[in-house]
Amino acid sequence: MYIEQLYTNCLAEAAYYIESDGEAAIIDPLRETEPYIALAANRGARIKYVFETHFHADFVSGHIDLSRKVNAPIIYGPEAETAYEAYNAKDGEEFKLGHVLIRVLHTPGHTPESTCYLLVDEEGRQHAVFTGDTLFVGDVGRPDLLDGTLSSEELASMMYDSLTKKIKTLPDDVIVYPAHGPGSSCGKNIGKETVSTIGEQKKFNYALQDMSRDDFVKKITDGILPPPQYFFEDARINKNGYDPIEEVIKANTKPLTPAVFKKLVDDGAVILDTRLADDFEKAFIPGSINIGLNGQFAVWVGTLIDISKKLVLITEAGKESETVLRLARVGYENVIGYLAGSVHTLGDALDSITSIEVSTLSDEIRRGTAVLDVRRHGEWNAGHLSNATFFPLTEFPSGFEGLSKDEKYIVHCVVGYRSMTAISLMKRHGFKNLINVHGGFTAIQKAGLPIVTETIEV
Repeated sequence: MYIEQLYTNCLAEAAYYIESDGEAAIIDPLRETEPYIALAANRGARIKYVFETHFHADFVSGHIDLSRKVNAPIIYGPEAETAYEAYNAKDGEEFKLGHVLIRVLHTPGHTPESTCYLLVDEEGRQHAVFTGDTLFVGDVGRPDLLDGTLSSEELASMMYDSLTKKIKTLPDDVIVYPAHGPGSSCGKNIGKETVSTIGEQKKFNYALQDMSRDDFVKKITDGILPPPQYFFEDARINKNGYDPIEEVIKANTKPLTPAVFKKLVDDGAVILDTRLADDFEKAFIPGSINIGLNGQFAVWVGTLIDISKKLVLITEAGKESETVLRLARVGYENVIGYLAGSVHTLGDALDSITSIEVSTLSDEIRRGTAVLDVRRHGEWNAGHLSNATFFPLTEFPSGFEGLSKDEKYIVHCVVGYRSMTAISLMKRHGFKNLINVHGGFTAIQKAGLPIVTETIEV
């Protein structure tokens, strides 16, 4: 028996490869299929099943393309109605994979069709459970993603039963393989590890502690931030199907001359600049949104840009197809093309951003310059500058009306990735005097500036 977690940092997503005696199964594959096909080929195995834990909201799964390419059935648990051919397994149904078994555990709560897959090894021992978005390390899946079909309280109550009857009853040494790690918006506060055990989670996961149904529902539904709007579109795509990824990449990866690029922008296309923050700040096209490929690119695109908008790209040379692929992972397929050549091909009408060192930040603070902290709630609550204003990037552009477009603002995150994104969005909305902090909060802490821990509730 062989198990491999294929973790994608920019989505905080884990897919899984399971193999026994030359037969393999894939759980929750990403949009591109080559990594799974290549892994099976290198190991001399045949992909027999493609399992899906639920209709993912935060990424477009590769299940349809992979199933077509390897001629393996798509397996869902109960209550998953699709517009394409798939097999709906019954609760408790088992699938033979070489010398092991994969048992279906229907665990509604995150969504009605949410299902975990229990791996039973060659000796008949319960070895591992692939929990999808039902159980994370330190957290559980959010119950508010059905857009009014079922209430959060109804789904949370379902999850109480699923965890109590299906998950907590598993042996303590069963390995937990979740679908997401830290940074995913599918939970409230997912732990930093991507693998655990049932025993560890029963000790430390707040949602697996003994409590009444009412207390559980309250804990699960309290403090949930609004989901990114693209979540509902991605869930629809995963349920109804999509075009093959090769066709999407071909259609979306088109070079654009400066004249055509400018015309498309004038007609309303959004400029997405995926270069490093250090490169973006030196010269960028006014109105561009900077979300670098080097961070949680897809998550931030989905959080900050309307999925229905047409996009034109600025990328590093050679990164065009990768950018299109990573956008397609989250359902963003309205890419008209990319600027052929550098931003300087558009002439002199470029903008730039100033970054200051922490030593200069101290002087600015003494002069009364406002500081905006764009990190997440948990980061702010753990410590922040005493005179900073909390203005989380996840909530952009709401709250802009409380700021003056003519005032000077210093913006920081942890190291500079998100602050550059925030500044690009503020400039797009008419703010004129914005300064980035080089090194972000990491540099601020090292410099010993006054830090406080005043808490803001979600």
